[in-house]
Amino acid sequence: MSQTLFDITGKVALVTGSTHGLGMAMAMGLGRAGATIVVNGNSSQEKVNNAVAEYKKEGITAFGYQFNVADEAQVIAAVKKIEKEVGVIDILINNAGIIKRTPLVDMEVADFKQVVDIDLVSPFIVSKHVVRGMIERKSGKIINICSMMSELGRNTVGAYAAAKGGLVMLTKNMATEWARFNIQINGIGPGYFATSQTAPIRVEGHPFNDFIVNRTPARKWGDPNDLAGAAIFLSSKASDFVNGHILYVDGGILATIGKPLNEE
Repeated sequence: MSQTLFDITGKVALVTGSTHGLGMAMAMGLGRAGATIVVNGNSSQEKVNNAVAEYKKEGITAFGYQFNVADEAQVIAAVKKIEKEVGVIDILINNAGIIKRTPLVDMEVADFKQVVDIDLVSPFIVSKHVVRGMIERKSGKIINICSMMSELGRNTVGAYAAAKGGLVMLTKNMATEWARFNIQINGIGPGYFATSQTAPIRVEGHPFNDFIVNRTPARKWGDPNDLAGAAIFLSSKASDFVNGHILYVDGGILATIGKPLNEE
């Protein structure tokens, strides 16, 4: 029974921004659970190809497509090509995103718009053109990658927080419009994870490392693989009556406003 609920064998999953980091971790999880992975990146086809090779080393069936998720024409062309060459898209994870750490008073309007375009508008664009097929088949899973900044503000990340906050409401509205077609649209909100990008600050004594460890009830950074279970759950039959929900995978940070553990 449980194996059937979580079985995604043979499903085709498009994961945007899956050449590295948390996107790759979630896509790897889906691939190990039996899904065929469509890898997306925008920087170069070479980087996409290298990522595909990493998936294949793990025994995962993977295909790579370079396209800009914020460019509707590129998205339309890519979705058509994927469905012709790989198969219909059963699972979509809108993971691609950027952040620009600039105080709002100093931020250029063009930079603010770029963050919103990639972090909020692109999930709309990609979902719009993938969901048409899901509606026809009356089946599909869409997962939008939100953030703790969907709920909380923080210095210098105003554009990112605005976009990720908007993504929560976009997720709920997608569910409102598309749930009737047996499509489940939900979000995952990652906390702070141990990735190659955070490696330089994940050392004992570094102020931000100590802040995260002491602010997190679990008292540690997340392992990227911790996101795999959430992604598999929201991609499988186990979540067939879950819609418009944001699943925070954060070690409990959002659950507490208590003192840091080192101040108790």
